[in-house]
Amino acid sequence: MLQEKQIKGYPGWLMLFLFAAVLAGGTWMLISAARAEAGLWFTVWLLVLVVDIFCVFGLTVINPNEARVIQLFGVYKGSIKEQGFWWVNPLTMRRRVSLRIRNFESSKLKVNDQDGNPVEIAAVVVWRVVETAEAVFHVDDFEHFVHVQTEAAVRILATTYPYDAHVEGQISLRMSVLEISHRLGEEIQQRLAKAGVEVIEARISHLAYAPEIASAMLRRQQASAIIAARQKIVEGAVGMVEMALEMLSAKNVVQLDEERKATMVSNLLVVLCSDRDAQPIVNAGTLYQ
Repeated sequence: MLQEKQIKGYPGWLMLFLFAAVLAGGTWMLISAARAEAGLWFTVWLLVLVVDIFCVFGLTVINPNEARVIQLFGVYKGSIKEQGFWWVNPLTMRRRVSLRIRNFESSKLKVNDQDGNPVEIAAVVVWRVVETAEAVFHVDDFEHFVHVQTEAAVRILATTYPYDAHVEGQISLRMSVLEISHRLGEEIQQRLAKAGVEVIEARISHLAYAPEIASAMLRRQQASAIIAARQKIVEGAVGMVEMALEMLSAKNVVQLDEERKATMVSNLLVVLCSDRDAQPIVNAGTLYQ
């Protein structure tokens, strides 16, 4: 397995000045040899000029957050990551690799969650290349590799967790945003490490039930919300009834037997738990009429 090694080129401005000097001097000597009709020296200085011009093609500009992977006759020689103007062997192949931060949003995937419900899910991944040799030589196309492996990780994540939590504390795709994002980032990083790619951030960008079950699941969510609200209402009503009985007894406002207490509790619960306004009825007689 190839490992990245950083190398440095020769200073580009110095080499450019040297090439210009050789070009100027060689041209003058070439003209002098031609005037003196010295065929051997003419050939020598002509070859010097050709080599000098050919060496100019070794000048390379490295932009910020950019690298050049250097190969010589199929052999990896190293990577230049330091920005600036450099000169390398003109016979080498220099492949540009961007080290900038990139982001990728997967397409909407239709998969089944842990409960078997079909859901639509998509993710956004922020990534960058950190190992240029692995990115270039370990995979055929590292950008395409990132896209394919991200979608594969999203599919596995969606089948591992349910869309909604059914018990308290259970991790779900919809409610456990931080846990799911962390788990997704780890899953993608494991797959992309061999390509020299670092995952900076991964998060779910789209999550919804599939259209064929969306309406049924919406009714289910509404029913769950109604049940939860009713539980809170009943808990509050019982507390209010208990407080009312304690205050009546403590202040000795009225003495009620067990039957009348039960009737009062029933009436208060009906009033407090009803989803409609209660209609008051004035009792003009006694408690027992």
